[in-house]
Amino acid sequence: MKPGNKNSFNSKSKININNQEYTYYSIAEAEKNGLEGVSKLPKSLKVLLENLLRYEDDTTVNKNQITAVKDWLKTKKSSTEIAYRPARVLLQDYTGIPAVADLAAMREAVKEKAKDPNTINPLSAVDLVTLKSSSYLNKFSNKTFRDFGSLFIPSSPFFSDSFKE
Repeated sequence: MKPGNKNSFNSKSKININNQEYTYYSIAEAEKNGLEGVSKLPKSLKVLLENLLRYEDDTTVNKNQITAVKDWLKTKKSSTEIAYRPARVLLQDYTGIPAVADLAAMREAVKEKAKDPNTINPLSAVDLVTLKSSSYLNKFSNKTFRDFGSLFIPSSPFFSDSFKE
């Protein structure tokens, strides 16, 4: 997702690592530029604050929403709704498969109405993770599976010495 076009608290910063320049949104800089005390926020709210600073655009995220996170320090509550956009979502197989099925059903419904089914996509990148312990395996000696299987740590009684070559 593309960051917002506002930077009300001058938090946009750059860092150079191994000759590669990266942009990030600094809570320390935002604190110096009007968000006093935000370094005392719990880590979970710092994640939300950085996300708001990154996507500030005056449409989906505005300065008042960012200030509301700072104001949380006074009362430890807020009635302001904020927009949170994670960069990536991880779904385990038992939650991810229904989500993929829902997307497929929505795409099919859009296609039946003679519209473009490619318009139905998640707003954030999604990774579907299948655990080895939930997979049935019958050919561990297969090189393709062996290469794929090496990405995971066996954690199930299904993976015993009998599967080794």
